Amino acid sequence: MSAPALTPARVRTTESPAVRWLLTSLALGFMGLFLVLPLAAVFVEALRGGWGAYMAALRDPDAQAAIRLTLLTAAIAVPLNLVFGVAAAWCIAKFEFRGKSFLTTLIDLPFSVSPVVAGLIYVMVFGAQGWLGPWLAAHDIKIVFAVPGIVLATVFVTFPFIARELIPLMQAQGNDEEQAAQVLGASGWQTFWHVTLPNIKWGLIYGVILCNARAMGEFGAVSVVSGHIRGQTNTLPLHVEILYNEYQGQAAFAVASLLALLAIVTLALKSMVEWQHARQIKGADEEPMGKPASSGVL
Repeated sequence: MSAPALTPARVRTTESPAVRWLLTSLALGFMGLFLVLPLAAVFVEALRGGWGAYMAALRDPDAQAAIRLTLLTAAIAVPLNLVFGVAAAWCIAKFEFRGKSFLTTLIDLPFSVSPVVAGLIYVMVFGAQGWLGPWLAAHDIKIVFAVPGIVLATVFVTFPFIARELIPLMQAQGNDEEQAAQVLGASGWQTFWHVTLPNIKWGLIYGVILCNARAMGEFGAVSVVSGHIRGQTNTLPLHVEILYNEYQGQAAFAVASLLALLAIVTLALKSMVEWQHARQIKGADEEPMGKPASSGVL
């Protein structure tokens, strides 16, 4: 007769069921009131005029231009932040050098500076009356009130997301595997592609998802440097503001529903990444102890 399997005892809290139900109800009520209800209201207002009016608002030339500019900005800003985030995380997590804490503080700077202030900084540097304005005007280079200024402001606001996701992950992993790969003769690029990158891929994907969502939804910094030129320098959030200020409520909510869908897709991708990561960890824990792990370094 086989011995019964040991199952871990379920840990219960000391609070009474009434307290647990009260706290759960408060949490669900808060989420429903401040998250679910506003999100549902966006789609209800967007479709209030019918599907035809909804699609007409999205087919508007200014809305189409705002969608294209938003996608273009994200397509430029996210890869730039990807390269910077990986390089900064590698530098901070894998090396010791003077000024390391200062570099870490600089990475956190966009979290503490208002996006509007960031936009004003770019206007002061690249604007017509700014430090580099006369030189840029003499060479017919437009930064502020043009696409380059929007991209620069978006990069500034979003560049901590990937780096901040990777730094604690790479610090926790340590340098043992990289050092072992170098002892076996792997070059720096081989070590990065075959050892470091597979270890950080889930954190990297998670950071890219958050960075892309913030890049598409950024308002404050972009509002300052864009100039609000309809059909040219308005991103989706700016276009929503203009429509709402012009009392085109249904059209404003229709365009805003695209940003709401972005939030839902971001949440779904985030949950999928977390599920895949947890599944991979569970599979690694269940792997037999005697089975050698494949490295693929050389």
